[in-house]
Amino acid sequence: MEYFPAALEKLVEQFARLPGIGGKSAQRLAFHVLSLPEEEALKFAAAIVDAKKNIHCCSICQNLTDQETCTICASPKRDQSTICVVAQPRDVLSFERSREYNGVYHVLHGVLSPLNHIGPDDIRLQEQVKRVAAVQRYNGDYGGRADLK
Repeated sequence: MEYFPAALEKLVEQFARLPGIGGKSAQRLAFHVLSLPEEEALKFAAAIVDAKKNIHCCSICQNLTDQETCTICASPKRDQSTICVVAQPRDVLSFERSREYNGVYHVLHGVLSPLNHIGPDDIRLQEQVKRVAAVQRYNGDYGGRADLK
């Protein structure tokens, strides 16, 4: 027995698919979106579509960006010889908020988890291996500055 119109049920179901959002939170979010003026709801929907269409992985570090190379990798002020490997793009934000780290990153987009059948081919580990190999070829050894320009 349906308590809500099909469109509302569908909206609740979509919100409930988000991580950390249960059924009640999904209902609250759906009702909030429905309470927005139409213009605001359309802006919200457009922001989702725009982000999905325009945001992709940086060609160097795999962080999220709307350019070919993210602002961190493109910055000449960053220490390119120090690479911090993180699991998710949100981890980059945590380091950046500290304002202590001045190197660059590599985002794996996951972690190895043999019990969940997540192996090296399921995360961005190969990109990291290629990146380190390129730095080693550039430096001619395993040390020194790693300018990836």
